[in-house]
Amino acid sequence: MKADVKKIAEIEVLRGLAVLGVLFHHVSGNLISSNVEWLDRLMSTLQFWFGVDLFFVVSGFVIARQLLPALQQSLVSKNAKAVIAGFWIRRAFRLLPSAWLWLLLPLPLVLVFNQTGVFGSLSTNIEATVAGLFNFANFRFADSFFKYDYGFSFVYWSLSLEEQFYLLLPLLALCFRQKLLWLMLLVVLVQFFQVRSVLMMSFRTDALALGVLLAIWSAKPSYQQFEPRFLKALPISGGLILVSLLLAMSFLAANNDFLPTVRIGLIAVMATVLVWLASYGRDYLWPTGLVQRLMMWLGARSYAIYLIHIPVYFFTRELLYRVLEVSDISAGQHVLLSFAIAAGLILLLSQLNYRWVEMPMRQFGNRVAQRIESKKQAVTGYQQPMLAQLNSPINPREPA
Repeated sequence: MKADVKKIAEIEVLRGLAVLGVLFHHVSGNLISSNVEWLDRLMSTLQFWFGVDLFFVVSGFVIARQLLPALQQSLVSKNAKAVIAGFWIRRAFRLLPSAWLWLLLPLPLVLVFNQTGVFGSLSTNIEATVAGLFNFANFRFADSFFKYDYGFSFVYWSLSLEEQFYLLLPLLALCFRQKLLWLMLLVVLVQFFQVRSVLMMSFRTDALALGVLLAIWSAKPSYQQFEPRFLKALPISGGLILVSLLLAMSFLAANNDFLPTVRIGLIAVMATVLVWLASYGRDYLWPTGLVQRLMMWLGARSYAIYLIHIPVYFFTRELLYRVLEVSDISAGQHVLLSFAIAAGLILLLSQLNYRWVEMPMRQFGNRVAQRIESKKQAVTGYQQPMLAQLNSPINPREPA
């Protein structure tokens, strides 16, 4: 199984937009006070937590698009165990080193940099760290929601859900094979027409399943037949679709009483439409240029940004309290200063993490996985075709 298929620029852009949405959504109450009038007014109409659902669709699509063709070939080569082991190893080295680092690194701040109490208690954060390390943070998040303080690592609920998904997907694909499509459809439909409880929100796998369904479809002739080539003839139409869907998801996220039974499912469907348009790699949503490159840079570091931003928000609040004796960050100048400090730290730390942790560990995991897969291929005498030739709807001009 090949570790990396060529990246699609607009998929990286969507990752960048998703993480920006999450960053902004978590500003209120985490970076600045929750009584800033302009922010409260905005958040009453538009909210941006849908970025998590966009992440889920992207994740389901990208992972399934690589994994499923490799598993299909493994049935011929009889090396399914090696393919699954290689997949799990790649995922582990891709995700866990950074995740564990940013669970453990902020812990000392709870003791030595916490006069405001913003980081929470040591016992609370140790419990949260254990939940993150062993990937049951979504269970703890559902239990703690509006009941007790989670700690600085509450965003790990979504990471735990994704890792549970990564653990199960190859096994489900082997068990259900051609019926995997129907299983994923069932996962979507069962959740679509329901008012989501806190527990169901912490296990909302419909967006992940929609990403898998999109990956399955991308191998079919109809995927190419339904390519929206007309968007190239109408340059601004793709951008209008992008903005319209982002605003629609923001509106649904903020309004609990609007279409309550289907609003979460609609957010997942709208996110899937964006990933579908991006998946062709033809810049239907976002034109090439400097802004696209900046968004791709953010998208490539979105995982680190997601892990880092809450500890940075809390650090910034504590810093302003100690230096300026500001305990209530609501005045205009303090809000701008907190934004500047937090943004600078997030960009710096995410780049350091990407350069010195994420990429080296990913490359090491690829090497380990390739050794396992090559040993099995040597035993069977079968050479697996390149994944990109099996199932890659990527524009040939797309950079790796």
